[in-house]
Amino acid sequence: MWQLSNGVRFYPWGSRTVIPDLLGEPVPADRPHAELWVGAHPDEPSVLADGRPLDKAIAGDPEALLGAAVVERFGARLPFLMKVLAADTPLSLQAHPTPEQAQAGFAAEEAAGIPHDDPTRTFKDPCHKPELLLALTTFEALCGFRPVEESLHCLAKLQVPELKPTIAALARGGLRAAIPQLLALPGERRTELVAAVSTAAARFVAAHDPEFINTYRWAATLAETYPGDPGVVISLMCNHLKLAPGEAVFLPAGNLHAYLSGAGVEVMASSDNVLRGGLTAKHVDLAALIEVLDFSDGRVPVLHPVLGPGGLRYPVPVADFDLTRCQLDEQSGTLTTRGPQLLLCTEGTAVLASADGELTLEKGRSAFVPAGAPVSARGPAVLYRTTTNLS
Repeated sequence: MWQLSNGVRFYPWGSRTVIPDLLGEPVPADRPHAELWVGAHPDEPSVLADGRPLDKAIAGDPEALLGAAVVERFGARLPFLMKVLAADTPLSLQAHPTPEQAQAGFAAEEAAGIPHDDPTRTFKDPCHKPELLLALTTFEALCGFRPVEESLHCLAKLQVPELKPTIAALARGGLRAAIPQLLALPGERRTELVAAVSTAAARFVAAHDPEFINTYRWAATLAETYPGDPGVVISLMCNHLKLAPGEAVFLPAGNLHAYLSGAGVEVMASSDNVLRGGLTAKHVDLAALIEVLDFSDGRVPVLHPVLGPGGLRYPVPVADFDLTRCQLDEQSGTLTTRGPQLLLCTEGTAVLASADGELTLEKGRSAFVPAGAPVSARGPAVLYRTTTNLS
């Protein structure tokens, strides 16, 4: 068992309270804390007590730390990454590639000699990035495209003349016609469209019209921060999710989504590939985004946990990761798994025990446990445990 020190990412949309409070730091912080990274991603690896980054330690003896099955399936790298995400304001609309899309896109940009830190770089690594978001607080998000018939009604109800081409494209050719048309609009038409949509949406909200009220409220809010951004209009065609603490959502490749507000534990395949589609001042690679997007429509299911070994497990259809919420009492319970583990304490104090002694995790602290290492834990505490989902 190795205790970890973890890096924090500071983005303008982050919270000045959630992550600092978790880490026992002064609240409110002097700047927004957006993400706490726990894992071995080379851009922000956790660090061991002896100063070694976790990715380097794994590279030194991958089979002992990851297990033969993980190395055979994923190579000599930890295949998952855990984060605590805290959003006070919305993140960009974005989607993530399939493994094949990531490999092809990364290879093309490497061949073109685009530096990894270039702001126009789209593929940061050759890996896919399915992800799971488990709400720690009430969490709101846009997630996938709502049924087309519902989107048509939502757009038409606003009675905005500037929306007629979008409505016509959606009615004639579906989302695959309407979304690229919006993203390709020239600057002046974008500005006029978003302003008209925002004004109309705000009018319905002020009138307390219950139909689509959350959708319209967020569209008006987003337009204040991103005037002229077509993502405001696209948000009207997305499912609006409101997760209660303990509920989760799984985001597969191609799913267009944006986290709006709240805090959660986020677990994903270890990648930083983000293709933005709006609500951002950053680079939008329109061609790559359209290639990656899943244009299917329909409801996105909310994930509820099932009882599994060690606690409440959130089942996902990928092999890269598996998340369990472990509610520990004062009695010792087994947390041993076949694969490697990341353990993050979010409440109380957890005491981990293995053959080489005990390790105490206070709130906000984390540990790495090598594959198959016998380990038990006692509390009272809440641990989030990420491992692989190999059968």
